[in-house]
Formats: sequence, C-alpha cells, structure tokens
Amino acid sequence: MREVRISDVTMKQSGNKKEVSLTFKEKLEMAKLLDRLGVAVIEAEGIEQTKIDSLRIKSIASSVRNSCLAVPVKLDPESVSVTWKALKEARHPRLQIPAAISPAQMEYIHHLKAHSMLSAIEDTISACAALTEDVEFIADDATRADPEFLYEAIRSAIRCGARTITVCDAAGAMLPEEFSLFLEQIYANVPELQDVTLGVSCSDELSMADACAVAAVIRGAGELKAAAYPVNIVSLAKVVKVLNAKSDLCQAYCATGMTEMKRITEQIRWMCETGRSKSNPFDTGVQDEAESVTLTAHDDLTAVMKEVAKMGYDLSEEDSGKVYDAFLRIVSKKGSVGSRELDTIIASTAMQVPATYVVESYVINSGNTITATAHLKVRKNEQPLESVAIGDGPIDAAFLAIEQITGQHYELDDFQIQTVTEGRNAMGEAVVKLLHEGKVYSGRGISTDIIGSSIRAYMNALNKIVYEEQE
Repeated sequence: MREVRISDVTMKQSGNKKEVSLTFKEKLEMAKLLDRLGVAVIEAEGIEQTKIDSLRIKSIASSVRNSCLAVPVKLDPESVSVTWKALKEARHPRLQIPAAISPAQMEYIHHLKAHSMLSAIEDTISACAALTEDVEFIADDATRADPEFLYEAIRSAIRCGARTITVCDAAGAMLPEEFSLFLEQIYANVPELQDVTLGVSCSDELSMADACAVAAVIRGAGELKAAAYPVNIVSLAKVVKVLNAKSDLCQAYCATGMTEMKRITEQIRWMCETGRSKSNPFDTGVQDEAESVTLTAHDDLTAVMKEVAKMGYDLSEEDSGKVYDAFLRIVSKKGSVGSRELDTIIASTAMQVPATYVVESYVINSGNTITATAHLKVRKNEQPLESVAIGDGPIDAAFLAIEQITGQHYELDDFQIQTVTEGRNAMGEAVVKLLHEGKVYSGRGISTDIIGSSIRAYMNALNKIVYEEQE
C-alpha cells in the first residue's frame, strides 16, 4: 500500500488572505506545530524582500525537524540563488517552481508566450535540480490550460529534474468524477509520470475540494496540498480522516497523525483568527511557552550564538563577545541559563546606543471603572513630543502612545515582566522585543514602577532600531 504525503499550505495561503495576518513569531510557531503533527511538507511564502524574508525562511528551517520545508522561486536564476541561500540549512529542503500555464494567466502573470514559457520552466527547474534533488513543478490553473501544452510542460519539467509534479484546479470548478478523468488523461499522455510523484491542489469554490482530493488519490496521486486552517483549499483534518478510514478503498495510507490533529488545528485556527486590533500595539496569536532552551557552562561561544540566532537576533562580533561574557558570569552562579534569561542578557549588553528618544514624563490613569489612558512626554533630539492614548490596560495604552509619537508600528515579538528584588519597594524588570525588517531588537527597563520599566524597555529597543537606521 502506497503512502500519500500531505503538503500543508496554511502559511503560504494565509499571506493571500487579507483577514489572516500572521506575525513572524506566529509563523515560527505554526511551523513547529505542523512539524509535530507529522505533515510531510510545510510550504512557506517565497522571497519578496530579500533581507526580511531570508531571515524568516532561515528561522523556520531551524525550527522544522522532520517535515520537508518547501519554498517557491520565480522563473529567473537570481530568485533560485537567493531562495536556496536561505533554505539550504533546512534538514529537508524543497524548491518549488510555480508557473501559470493557462493561456490567459501565462500572459497576464508572466508576460510570456507558450514557447518562451516552456524555456523559462526548463531553465528554472534545471537550476533548482543542480542544487537539490527535491524539486517540485506546480502547474497553476492546469485544468484551464491547453491539454497538449500541459502535457509538454510536465514532460519538460520531469526531463529537467522535477521529482514532484503538482497540477492545480485553481478555479475549483470540477466535480470529483471530472477531476479523476482529468488526471487519467494526464497519466495516459505523460507516461513519464510513473517515475515521479503526482501532486494535486484543489480550490474549494464548489465545496468539493476534499472529495476531489480523495478521487485524485484513488486515481494515483501521491501528494495532496491541504490546509490546517480554512483557506479555500482541501481541509487537512478532513482529508486525513478520510484516508485513515478508507485506506483499503483508496489503496493508500497517510502517515500524518490523528492523535494531536484536533488540538493542533485548533491552535492554528486560534493564531489565524486572533488578529491585531488597529488600536492595540500588541501582536497576539502565540501563547506563552515554557523555556525552549537551557544552556550550561559546557556550551561554548558557537553554541550560545546559535541559540541567539534562532531567537531572531543578528549580533555583531563585538556584541556576541559581550553577550557570551555576561552569559558566563551568570551561568557560573546559576548553573544554567534559559531563553528568557538569555533575552535579558542580550537586552542589557548588546547594541547599547545613544538615546534618540528620551522619556520626560508619563501619566497613567487606570482602574476597573475607567478606560486606561496614557499621557507621554518624550524628547527626540531636544525636540519635545507628546501623545495621549487609550488602551485595554495601562501598558497597552503607554505602548500605543509611543507608536503615535514615532508614527511607526513595530511588531511586538515578546514582552516579559519579572521582579528582580523582593519587598515593598521591589524593582520590576521588563524586556521588550521588537521585530523590524526581519531582525529582533530587545530593550530592558528597571523601575519600582512596572509600567515605567515597560516604557523604558520599549524605548530602549526603539532607540536601537532608530540608531541602526540612521547608521
């Protein structure tokens, strides 16, 4: 009995849905959840902004242990080179070559005629195959393509090194019987498909995507594109359930586990549906996690910096040395250092810069019968600035006031509060991590007033961003 592989497209498809907005941290968390679930392939968005998207792909690659990580490339050699540079550290990397091959889409998207389109497909697949054995050709809008051109494109893709061929019903206009017949004709006209994996992708315009996917498996498809969250494509939970229940009829099985399916898909749904309010500086969607790393005195500079990079930081050689020296001092007293402590070390030692923004004063009003408000006065290069904002709580209002003063929203990657001394006048410490252009900047603030320490931590991280932009 053959195995049917599931390729999850939730992360990639969410980027095309305006109502779904995933933060950098949420994408990392989603990749970990899908990897734990056991999907064969996790598909990520391609590279548009080289610096930001490359870091995103590298971070996801370091988080995925078992699944294959697939990233699309454009039909040009430079895109292949840039994407592979970001993806190559993944344990199981895959390069995807999506190409619109219906007459209208071919000219509208790629501005190419049929002959030039074939040449572009062949050149791109050959370039990808020279870097990795796992290359996938995706025939977008295949059901509306000219059949002879579709067959020729698939033959060319296989000849140039594609090991997975995916045909898409992007319109979602076919019934299961029609889609099954469509695949039968492809198999009949492209015998080379017997040596590679045929994948399918079905839009859910007629609410028939799941049925079409099962029909494709019965016809011989070996890979299905599905999503853990509804994004107008095959449902991951439903199709895995059918394949498990009807493996004898389908003459195929799916290795994606059902044990954690409900819990993980609910977590992913929660992330996708917990969007950021326009009046809220916090980016929500990832629940607080336990320590994800524990470092000891046995870990050398390379090991510590590897964990620092996984957390999203890009430190200079000088700052790396400062962080490692501080790490050694703390680990000699405590025996081990966790991820939260490592965040604090980085915030207090790395990239200490002159303050562009300085807090002059703040007034916070909050209570159980009034809406929290924050009035901040800030000085930027001797220029006084101030703002009043309301929020869901005092810290929420304070951060929103800072955003109004700066005119910028930075993704709040993490926010931590803890006490550093005991007693009535205990000092509170806050660590704020802001994400800007794919890089994490952390700030630390200490005060007997926890709101004050949070404002100082945010300003500390903000000043690092502003300083680097000016440089």
